[in-house]
Amino acid sequence: SKDPTIKFLMENLLKLGCKPPQGFINCIDCGNKKAGAGFGMIEETILSSSASSSSSSTNDDNNDNNTNIMTREEEKEFNHRQTKPKCQQTLSDLQNQIKAQNANKIKLRLLPEIFLCQQHLVNQEHSNQSLVHELIHAIDLCRTKMDPINNCIHMACTEIRAENLSGECGIVREMVNGRIRNFKGHGSECVKRRAILSVEANPNCKVKAKDYVDVAFERCFKDTFPFDRHPNLR
Repeated sequence: SKDPTIKFLMENLLKLGCKPPQGFINCIDCGNKKAGAGFGMIEETILSSSASSSSSSTNDDNNDNNTNIMTREEEKEFNHRQTKPKCQQTLSDLQNQIKAQNANKIKLRLLPEIFLCQQHLVNQEHSNQSLVHELIHAIDLCRTKMDPINNCIHMACTEIRAENLSGECGIVREMVNGRIRNFKGHGSECVKRRAILSVEANPNCKVKAKDYVDVAFERCFKDTFPFDRHPNLR
């Protein structure tokens, strides 16, 4: 991209020691997923399966510990998820992944990948803003031990930063979308509104999404790293 903000963020990823993996950014068909872009592909690792336990002892003591072993139906669901494009995974898929992790049946890990949804990006500016948003997530994942799947404060913080620094809450865009109620303080209102929607997409965080954003807001809204100031003020 020729966009200076995107170049700056990519350069800073390298400075932080995080070389983007092959296929880091992809422009793809996202199907019915209502998003311009997304960050992070969830890698699933089975910790215990019905197949691996089939040769184990079946005495009563072992049966008491079999609650964390995947059933054949759960394995079937797992295998089906592996065949789906990651950007087309549903809320139900994510709920099943989290449920299985909480039962110690799988381990989830967020991989640093970005996808842009070709059918939902309306112009170059929209594409640039979406990419900047996702690159902020990449910066946060690189510089911290962020775990947005399981830690809702982590997710709230990175979403606040991404909404704030990407330009997606710019006054012109908000006017075009008919969301301006009062100009004073609208930027922070927009960031908070959009961050809450993003946090609500995580089943672990959905019920208290607003609370998580409120707790993280003051600190994370002020955090402009790796910029020395908000990019709109440069």
